[in-house]
Amino acid sequence: MNFGSDNRSGASPAVLDALIREFSQNGASYGTDEATKHAENKLRDVFDCDLVAYFVTSGTAANCLALSALGDPWGAILCHHQAHVLRDESTAPEFLTGGMRLMPVAPFDVRLKAQGLAAHIRAMPDDGPHNIRPQVLSVAQASENGQVYAPDEVRALCDVARDAGLRVHMDGARFANAVVHLGCHPADISVGAGVDVLCLGATKNGAVAAEAVIFFDKTLARGFPERMKRSGHLVSKGRFLGAQFGAWLQDDHWLALAGHANARAQELATALLSIGGVRIALPPQANEVFAVLPRQTGAQLADAGIGFAEWYDDAVLPDRVDLDHEVLVRFVTSFSSSDTEIAAISDIARKAG
Repeated sequence: MNFGSDNRSGASPAVLDALIREFSQNGASYGTDEATKHAENKLRDVFDCDLVAYFVTSGTAANCLALSALGDPWGAILCHHQAHVLRDESTAPEFLTGGMRLMPVAPFDVRLKAQGLAAHIRAMPDDGPHNIRPQVLSVAQASENGQVYAPDEVRALCDVARDAGLRVHMDGARFANAVVHLGCHPADISVGAGVDVLCLGATKNGAVAAEAVIFFDKTLARGFPERMKRSGHLVSKGRFLGAQFGAWLQDDHWLALAGHANARAQELATALLSIGGVRIALPPQANEVFAVLPRQTGAQLADAGIGFAEWYDDAVLPDRVDLDHEVLVRFVTSFSSSDTEIAAISDIARKAG
């Protein structure tokens, strides 16, 4: 059993059924089909606003194409020091934006904070055209360390960005998990808080491969189909992406899937705490559990076939990690995580005890 990533999960039966139905018929190409139009209308209903949406097959494509629409090649993108776009998307952001520079916001913290962001922007040199200037703020929801930004936190960050003339991009790979945790309306932590573009991820949460780039400010979408085509991300049979999203959003299925993953994360944290010497580094708020394990315990879990990922040593945590004897790891649950998998952790705890 593997808690290394929610990318390891399969797909929701409801999404698969919709995909099979779409496979069994003909349809228009390049996103002009009825399934794609239906999915876009469903997104309008979900966020209770007008918008324009485009569908791609990967989070990297979604994030980087979205960022390319928000700034100039000579601009900077401000982000968390462990942001996925900074750490885990190679040089795709630079490539697809034509050279925009990703800059981590100091001081490094568990999450971005409005006061720190404002101070960082003020401290940046401003002698154009010689100095690079920020044009975009990128925020991940849930955050890089599994923490969820509350509506007032998102709004505060967006206010600082707007005052400085920055556009706001949200990496929503686990946006559904954040909505479930907060129990809020999806608009409360996106368009209603000042986000310009949301990359809404479905792949980690029940889809086969489907991500939506949602422009709440429709003027920013000018030329986006051309950006998709030029980068090789305009899918000819785009209706297969639309079909996935339509089923995923139907009757709040996306939130039910995320709710299951979140609940399993809480259960997993409880099971881990029953193992001697283990502590939870940060309170799980979505579907990720960050734990500090004695190195021997980590080896025992790995030997027992429990998959997880060692996390970055530069993560900012409330408590210090003794790297000589301890290791910071990440466990990720998904919509398909089962009672049996959680029980396996508890069984190891009993044997260790």
